[in-house]
Amino acid sequence: MAFLKRIGLFVLTNVLVMVTIGIVWSLVSRFLGLAGLNSYIPFLMAFCLVWGMGGAFISLLMSKWMAKMFHGVKIIEPNNQNPELRALVNKVHDFARRAQLPKMPEVGIYESVDINAFATGPSKSNSLVAVSTGLLQRMNEKEIDGVLAHEVAHIANGDMVTMTLIQGIVNAFAMFFSRILANLVASNVEERYREIVRFAVTILGDIAFTLLGSIVVNYFSRRREFRADAGGAKYSSRENMIAALQKLRSVYDLPIPPEEGQTATLMISNRDKGGLAKLFMTHPPLEVRIQALQSGRI
Repeated sequence: MAFLKRIGLFVLTNVLVMVTIGIVWSLVSRFLGLAGLNSYIPFLMAFCLVWGMGGAFISLLMSKWMAKMFHGVKIIEPNNQNPELRALVNKVHDFARRAQLPKMPEVGIYESVDINAFATGPSKSNSLVAVSTGLLQRMNEKEIDGVLAHEVAHIANGDMVTMTLIQGIVNAFAMFFSRILANLVASNVEERYREIVRFAVTILGDIAFTLLGSIVVNYFSRRREFRADAGGAKYSSRENMIAALQKLRSVYDLPIPPEEGQTATLMISNRDKGGLAKLFMTHPPLEVRIQALQSGRI
């Protein structure tokens, strides 16, 4: 029921925001003498809402499969003959029980020199925790415990659902504004060039507004990391969570490629960036997260 309530809240929020935009646009267009576009706005709002949120739901349902394909994750069975891999599954399931998850997550491993892990899946009852080979090779037992507890906290907090739906809302806005801009620009050129201009501005607008929207998505991604750190400290221990983050910080000067792709917001960390690039970071700086744990703020 909590899963349905969360989805319902985001859908309702998106509908209300889109309706508000429609009302504001109607007032602005009348003031600017653009009333001819009013009949186009309701259709465009519905189109963007369906595609933006529909894409989010599809992405959510395919998240585990996509993560497995993108990273080449191999699922570890609980009765695996390798004692180290079997212990890894047992640890994840132990943290999942502490978090009171309704069903144990799948546990997987993928080949990467990067020290990282991620959690994904469409719900708390259908989730995956995956760790890199680099993490298992270069972290000790306490540090691994901190990472695994952090990822289980993401599942318990419903972060995969939340982030996917926020992305869907942002996509709907990007589609809406890019098409409004395209129609405004196209209406001011010669008729023979109108369709070409409309198409070009739509594509450029989709890219530009999506990039701007990613600032919003990444802001929420950074905020939820503190909650997952708090959960990691709760399900494992504060010392283990701090040790894991300190290990990640200690290796960031090494030539290890940063994570890329759709699962960037699902990883336990990414590399710190400066200037405007900070707006596009999916995770807060490690130093800030460590200080928050040490000070007891989370």
